[in-house]
Amino acid sequence: MQRKAFPVLYVSSVRRAVEFYALLGYKSVYQFPLEGDPHYVGLERGDSSLGIADTSWPEAQLGITVGTAPRFELFVYVDDVGAEVETFRAAGYEVLQEPANMPWGERQAYVLDPDRNPVALATPI
Repeated sequence: MQRKAFPVLYVSSVRRAVEFYALLGYKSVYQFPLEGDPHYVGLERGDSSLGIADTSWPEAQLGITVGTAPRFELFVYVDDVGAEVETFRAAGYEVLQEPANMPWGERQAYVLDPDRNPVALATPI
């Protein structure tokens, strides 16, 4: 029995979200349906996993609607915060907070994902 837990992010465009998280090194390991526009994509990056699901899923399956952003904050450790920020900036994503040294011993910045959820990028100092 597998004892793994991972978040499922509800997004307005699965393809656009997958492109965003690919910039952080996430790789697609599963897609449903297998052909055509995906409604769900499973991503992995090392030991980290994310599910990416269309916002229509919780309403269709659970009878609940997705609220407005931000709906979550994702915290991701990277090798070089400054380089990652420039990668996202060059790809046209908004940088919410420029890299800065934090008093708890990390260099940290924030970018916004395509649904305007904050994604923290951090490197231990």
